[in-house]
Amino acid sequence: MTTEQTNHTEQGTRRVEWAERDMPVLAQVRAKFEKEQPLKGKVLAAVLHVTAETANLVRTLKAGGAEVYLAASNPLSTQDDVAAALNEVYGIPTFARKGETTEEFFEHIETLISKKPVLTMDDGADLVSIIHTKHPELLAGMLGGTEETTTGVIRLRAMHKDGALKMPVVAVNDAKTKNMFDNRYGTGQSTLDGIIRATDTLIAGKNFVVAGYGWCGKGLAMRAKGAGANVIVTEIDAVKALEAAMDGFRVMPMNEAAQIGDIFCTVTGNKGVIREEHFKAMKDGAIISNSGHFDVEIDVAGLKKLASASRTGVRPSVDEFTVGGPEARQGGNGAGKRIYLLADGRLVNLAAAEGHPASVMDMSFSTQALGCAWMATRPSKLEPAVYDVTDEIEEMVSTLKLKSMGIAIDELTAEQKSYLNSWQEGT
Repeated sequence: MTTEQTNHTEQGTRRVEWAERDMPVLAQVRAKFEKEQPLKGKVLAAVLHVTAETANLVRTLKAGGAEVYLAASNPLSTQDDVAAALNEVYGIPTFARKGETTEEFFEHIETLISKKPVLTMDDGADLVSIIHTKHPELLAGMLGGTEETTTGVIRLRAMHKDGALKMPVVAVNDAKTKNMFDNRYGTGQSTLDGIIRATDTLIAGKNFVVAGYGWCGKGLAMRAKGAGANVIVTEIDAVKALEAAMDGFRVMPMNEAAQIGDIFCTVTGNKGVIREEHFKAMKDGAIISNSGHFDVEIDVAGLKKLASASRTGVRPSVDEFTVGGPEARQGGNGAGKRIYLLADGRLVNLAAAEGHPASVMDMSFSTQALGCAWMATRPSKLEPAVYDVTDEIEEMVSTLKLKSMGIAIDELTAEQKSYLNSWQEGT
């Protein structure tokens, strides 16, 4: 390697080691895996965000005996120095680079599939979907997969409902140790971090529009409010909209929010959340971003079609689009209003920042690794379906995390257990 390549690899190694210090639960899972070898001899293909935290996950899988291959789940989220460290230092073949083309993205997935995996890890269900559509011959030998995202679980449940799912998958995203913490605290903090890094804008006093009030939306709304924003929530679910209102946020349809919002972020897992009619209604200088996994939540093609002019790279991860005539911009200075798109409409928390903090991913990735081992060590092959994470895994991860934080909790007394199991004793 050249000196530059060596420095790059060393930087990635330091980044992985830094994240490892804040992932004590995963360290204990790795120790358990080294001893028990639950994945021994199994080929495992993982399509995940190639970050320092992910590096520690795949190191754990390798410690458990797996032959691991990794590719990126998003063209903009790869940390190139981490990819170099995985290849050169940790011996885990990694096929990813930041800014890779769509063609490269799918080529890398095909490379993983060529290794004939029997276990998969997905972040959006692309890997499982491609295996089903293009390589169905592999399904007979597939022990199972895990899925990390809301979007991916939705796709997989739809496949199962249609009878198209031909392998078992554990919905890691739906685990309490994942969605209540990773989605809420991880996405909430890292999304705001990405928006601030990209724009260097002051959040305080801004009208901050959060599209979607699931766990990710709750976390982002909470963090934006904490930074002084006037938070507006848009929703299609009456219960979640009511919850947002009870939490103290303004709730309205997107066509109303578009007229007054300064900063927009979609976290829904659905497509076309911000569309052409919304761009037309926005103020000059509106900032739009996405943290809902796929780049379909913002109609980027519609924005480009609507724009009379555009400038790419006005700042790293920021593109400027001019919409409408002189009357559209405040002051009427001879140009239309400006709309700023962050990270090409892809995940702003990974494209413009570093993704979730390691301490949050510690739980998600521990659950991921244990779910994978659970499938690999079943006495008989699981039927094709989407499975929940077991209570045993949830309890183990939660208990280890509390212990690592120095937190102790109460236990039920014998009398309390008896009371909870009895119906005779009432008021």
